Amino acid sequence: MRRRSVDELAEQVGGRVVWPEGREPADGGRLSVGPDVVTDSRRATPGALFVALPGEHADGHDYVLAAAAAGAVAVLGSRPTELPTVVVDDVAAGLGRLGRAVVLGTPGLTVVGITGSSGKTSTKDLLAQVLEDAGPCVSPPNSLNTEVGVPLTATRVEDGTRYLVSEMGARGIGHIRYLCQLTPPHVGVVLNVGTAHLGEFGDRDAVATAKGELVESLPASGWAVLNADDHRVLGMRERTSAQISLFAVDARPPAADRQVWAEQVAPAGAGRYRFLLRCADELGERSAPVTLAGLGRHQVANAVAAAAAALAVGVGLAEVAASLSAAGPRSHWRMELTERPDGVLVLNDAYNANPDSMRAALAAATELVTESRTRHPGARLVAVLGDMLELGEVAQQEHRALGALAAAAGAELVAIGAHADDLAAGFAEGADSAPGDAAATVLGTRDEVVALLTGRLSPGDVVLVKASRACELQTVASALARGGSTPPTGEST
Repeated sequence: MRRRSVDELAEQVGGRVVWPEGREPADGGRLSVGPDVVTDSRRATPGALFVALPGEHADGHDYVLAAAAAGAVAVLGSRPTELPTVVVDDVAAGLGRLGRAVVLGTPGLTVVGITGSSGKTSTKDLLAQVLEDAGPCVSPPNSLNTEVGVPLTATRVEDGTRYLVSEMGARGIGHIRYLCQLTPPHVGVVLNVGTAHLGEFGDRDAVATAKGELVESLPASGWAVLNADDHRVLGMRERTSAQISLFAVDARPPAADRQVWAEQVAPAGAGRYRFLLRCADELGERSAPVTLAGLGRHQVANAVAAAAAALAVGVGLAEVAASLSAAGPRSHWRMELTERPDGVLVLNDAYNANPDSMRAALAAATELVTESRTRHPGARLVAVLGDMLELGEVAQQEHRALGALAAAAGAELVAIGAHADDLAAGFAEGADSAPGDAAATVLGTRDEVVALLTGRLSPGDVVLVKASRACELQTVASALARGGSTPPTGEST
């Protein structure tokens, strides 16, 4: 954000400035703050605003001195601190108001909101790289898609920024509507309505209600970019006054203000895909070839969604196709492929999991091992799968179904149960019920998984590692990629 006085900051967030005793300046509080806004004291920079969020295990107010030592000059908090503090009743809400002020105060800024049960981060990363080729663009690292992450990302916008890509998650009805108030979108992309968070929403119709809040928040001059291959998303056409852009894979979508789709989808080697990107709108019908770097056929849908969003903000089709073809992976632990010196392939997709993304990852891993067998005929698929959380009443059913799917793919299944509801056993039950003699092992710790597989993998073997975020299986993937022991919990790479 542009630098601003602490008094201006207080006015924008609805707070009051409290100075440390004896340090109130004679100039009335024109202390300059910015450009950085941080919630982690270790990331503070000279002039930064430190947001002292309360947490389940730690209180940001306890880290003010550490933030000050790193250069922070002011705090957004709920009580006075050792630095000049803008005191508000709710720190997260105050950060939200600051993010909104930055967005609304930036002339010429176009905001693109992205939501969906799966694929949000991959699509966000693709779209950001397309838009960066067209002008200055801000997008969140990894998955900052909450009431904290969305405005925190927005504070990185500065004068001259043309695009803000805002990834929006939801834990309940009304969440996305609130996020749209913080970063009002001109373009809204809805990828899918899947099984993620069914334990919180109850059923897919409730998920659709929540996701559709994005298109309800669009202005009439904006664009609703909707997945025509998902009937619940397609039905959101009736919930918006915005122009409609429909995207699809393998077939032209229904009539709309703009249609964007992929034809001639084909493997491009090493688990990657190419396709012909097609568009039809008031300019006529046109096409351009795309070859993706990301792994798995499911990346085609993400790329077409990103293309439709980029077209909605005015990027040309040829430029979109070229940028998509040049785009690479950005966010950690999402279909990260590592080939060890001994030829073993480790596919780290451990950031998060739900039944839809599990199926997509298994399909990609199956394709990889099929290709690997052209060089190593004995190559095996090993699926290290952990609990899929927040599925509610369908949890056991979905785990059994995924176990059966892994067995049908010929995978050696290693299930790890990190939670008391014994979901991992469901993977094994499903595998045991499937035809054939696929092996299934249930283990209780990450170290046990690494110990089991160390020394048992051969050149060409493909190891897929995937689970819900809380399982922290990225440590297993990292250890297997190195061929050694698991790193400490919470390691980032």
